[in-house]
Amino acid sequence: MTQDSFPLLGVDHIHFWVNNARQAAWFYHHHFGFDIRAYSGLETGSRDQTSWLLQQQDLRFVLTAPLRPGHPMAEPIGRHGDFVRDIAFRVEDVERSFAVAVERGAEPAMAPTVFEDEHGRVVKASIRTYGDTLHSFIDRTGYRGAWEPGFRREEIKGLNLGLLEVDHCVGNVELGRMNEWVAWYEKVLGFELFISFDDQDISTDYTALMSKVMASGNHKIKFPINEPAEGLKKSQIDEYLDFFGGAGVQHVALRTDDIIQTVTRLREAGIDFLYVPQTYYDELAGRVGEIDEDVAELARLGILVDRDEDGYLLQIFTKPITDRPPLFFAII
Repeated sequence: MTQDSFPLLGVDHIHFWVNNARQAAWFYHHHFGFDIRAYSGLETGSRDQTSWLLQQQDLRFVLTAPLRPGHPMAEPIGRHGDFVRDIAFRVEDVERSFAVAVERGAEPAMAPTVFEDEHGRVVKASIRTYGDTLHSFIDRTGYRGAWEPGFRREEIKGLNLGLLEVDHCVGNVELGRMNEWVAWYEKVLGFELFISFDDQDISTDYTALMSKVMASGNHKIKFPINEPAEGLKKSQIDEYLDFFGGAGVQHVALRTDDIIQTVTRLREAGIDFLYVPQTYYDELAGRVGEIDEDVAELARLGILVDRDEDGYLLQIFTKPITDRPPLFFAII
């Protein structure tokens, strides 16, 4: 086994910037089953922005919105809509991780900073990746408070729909820039190419794209990176770039160990998924072979099946969760 040149312990959280953090928090609470765990805002002394922490098992979302006109994030939100700003990593040594990343060519966004209160300390640093996306390095092992200084604890239990953790995050980049960002992840974060798809593998009139899946040294973190390919009509990647206003995170895949139960409960909670025609399931056995699940049940829910040499994968995609089409989720 090759040595991991940039050890990452896992995804700490996904940080979204949104127009209305309170409404977004209640949306994810009611429709995705998240607990609301912590809050920061005017009542806790934050005068410029407000944030809510949501959690389900090892899956954490932070939702933040500006409180005043002229906030630095107001313009990006206006350009992108609600969007993933930060895919944050847990690391053992924030200072070293930041220094190594910058030495390897990363553009700094925030130098290592200590946030302290009576509950301890959180250390954070950030670097820039494609578009307006950041990667933060975080060590919160020395903190015993709600989340970090400036937050108060909340205890609002969600339905807990069986979502466990982030499986992967998909980034869409401009035509001709996929290999540039693949090289960036290899050089800066020590990722390696996990799998590659070209326009012959993923091509219809509407979905022509090229994709390379990058994986961290321990393979715990996976980032597919897509760029558009030539097609008869504008592809979903082109549509994303148009509506989002550039490169960014297209969707976050959330892992469950019982996709039938999770998707059933998500549908009951009001989440809409993309339609899959019955013909897909009529041809399923010939395409992927024998599977353990009841195909009729998969068809009822619209769950997709893919097979490779390691086995088969069950997944499903939500419809866009905001008025703009770019942002959606996969359940896997």
